[in-house]
Amino acid sequence: MKSTRWGLLAAAMLMVTACKNKSDQQRTVFFDKSGMDTTVNPADNFFMYVNGKWIKNTKIPPSETGWGGMYTMTVDNKKQLHDILEEVSKQNNDKGSKEQKVGDLYLSGMDTAAMDKLGYEPAKPLLVKISGVKNYKDLVNISADTFNDGDGFLFGFYVSPDDRNSKMNVAHFDQTGLGMPDRDYYFNTDSATVKIRAAYTAYIAKLFALTGTDAATANKKAADILKLETDIAQSHLAPVELRDPVKNYHKFSIADFKKLMPDIDVKNLFHRMHINADTILVGQPKYYVALNNLLKSQPIDVWKDKVTFMALDGAAAALSKDFRDAHFAFYNKALEGQKVAQPRWREMVSTIDNGLGELLGQIYVAKYFPPDAKTRMAEMVANLKAVYKSRIEKLVWMSAPTKTKALEKLAAFTVKIGYPDKWKKYDDVEISKDAYYQNMKSIAKHNYNEQLKKLGKPVDKSEWFMTPSTVDAYNNPTNNEIVFPAGILQFPFFDKDADDAINYGAIGVVIGHEMTHGFDDQGRQYDKDGNLKDWWTADDAAKFKQRVQVLINQYDGYTVLNGIHVKGALTQGENLADNGGMAIAYEAFKRTEQGKGDTKIDGFTPDQRFFLSLAQLWRMKISDEATRLNINTNPHSPAMYRTNGPMSNMPSFYKAFNIKPGDKMYRPDSLRVKVW
Repeated sequence: MKSTRWGLLAAAMLMVTACKNKSDQQRTVFFDKSGMDTTVNPADNFFMYVNGKWIKNTKIPPSETGWGGMYTMTVDNKKQLHDILEEVSKQNNDKGSKEQKVGDLYLSGMDTAAMDKLGYEPAKPLLVKISGVKNYKDLVNISADTFNDGDGFLFGFYVSPDDRNSKMNVAHFDQTGLGMPDRDYYFNTDSATVKIRAAYTAYIAKLFALTGTDAATANKKAADILKLETDIAQSHLAPVELRDPVKNYHKFSIADFKKLMPDIDVKNLFHRMHINADTILVGQPKYYVALNNLLKSQPIDVWKDKVTFMALDGAAAALSKDFRDAHFAFYNKALEGQKVAQPRWREMVSTIDNGLGELLGQIYVAKYFPPDAKTRMAEMVANLKAVYKSRIEKLVWMSAPTKTKALEKLAAFTVKIGYPDKWKKYDDVEISKDAYYQNMKSIAKHNYNEQLKKLGKPVDKSEWFMTPSTVDAYNNPTNNEIVFPAGILQFPFFDKDADDAINYGAIGVVIGHEMTHGFDDQGRQYDKDGNLKDWWTADDAAKFKQRVQVLINQYDGYTVLNGIHVKGALTQGENLADNGGMAIAYEAFKRTEQGKGDTKIDGFTPDQRFFLSLAQLWRMKISDEATRLNINTNPHSPAMYRTNGPMSNMPSFYKAFNIKPGDKMYRPDSLRVKVW
């Protein structure tokens, strides 16, 4: 699913912990002054002025990779879901009902004693199949066959709209085959990356040791797998390269795909995967050329070990405690700095939300999402959309022909709020309260079959790609839509009783952010119908890129930890959305009665309150390990720069807090980002 999302590391404020996000609990205070550090000059570092005292006094809980913001909001959101699961799991539910499926999945996952007793027994049938592989052709066959069981190896297959014909679903094949976050983790030589590679190798060896392999052999297998993955990584595009939708669009006939992989029987591969298609899209052809060559050139025993590790790694969360602990030690502790595992119920809430999200979501929205919240949100979206239209019309750098196309695209936006109009069915999913591994396999099979059912069919544009309880939002370019699940429409992002400065400074910026994604470096390449099509004049496209380069340069200058720089090119889309979202939301706020007035609340003017709301929304601390991971792979900038960066480009912010030349938050007019 190629969508641009608002962010997994967006942040809110500590107040959310105290308020518990209960829909029936009315608030009267919407801005937390206690976390401010008024010894900091807001003209020097606005983020620290608003959040400095909170940051100084806050410790990240050992079970978390960060705290504050979306971390605390997500925890409270999971408590809501946990309450639901505890309730339904104790009921005598009809077999096949949504309550039975989510409740029994919860019970099966909470029964860790049963999981521990089984060890890795549930994974053994697949491991036996892999052990019987004789040559690379057998390996390809088993890699294809296991897709039907929800596993699947070596081929990055999924079904989604054709970027150049967004009404039809097609088969996509993307690069895959790496166990670490991206290719750079295999080549970078800084001490932090070297440490992660060592932890990854130890993790691989640990999984083999847990299945009875002696230590020396397990270490040898791990070293060989790392070497093979390093060869695979040579073929991968880097995160910045993956941002270019044109560079990652390649339509192939089956015959042409065969030419990429002459030693792989593509017809047999598709037959085994149940793919019925004449043409496919290949995101990164270089990977499949490398796969063909490596399958032949590398020892089959190394390949078998590689796929065995992939099978164990994929199953680890559903196996005994020693496997779960090993998985945690690498992916959570080494990569993200999480010191101890979260309570089991937290893991199960996430698992059920991911696996049966629209069953759990039906119960969630009935309990926690009041209709009037959806109405207020729709009004705000309409207000921001009108502002964006006005801003496009007034652009001085864009010509009339491109403006016309941009306005057509904006007018065609589909807006989804809260939850789907029609719910997904999971009729083929069998859930038992005493068979967790089998339950997860049933969900995985369902997900794969759901993909196949879409293949070659018209796109269902009513489908959602986040669950209703998700604390996030997204822009989907092929549907030309912006989507706001019920989970994010809670305080501090949104409260129907909050004043406009608070709501427009928080969820208003999110709305503007998602709208702007439709016109960022990726989204601007899709037309009003969601097709990857160049609707810009050459001169306007050049002007856009020149203005975006100013933004890239700005964020390249920001640093974290020991001088690690933000990657301006990687984060450009999210930074564009942050800057555009803030500008649009502020102008929309100024159209409200509060925005037109000057009545102070908590001692602050309406304009000040707007900016304070946004800065407090980003209040959070994250571990050094998670910070490094985010800098390398996350298209979002760190929280401080999602606050200070856009504000330093806003004349209205300068006026609200008396920012003058010489102040650290001040940027000369020539260096201010001026795109949307």
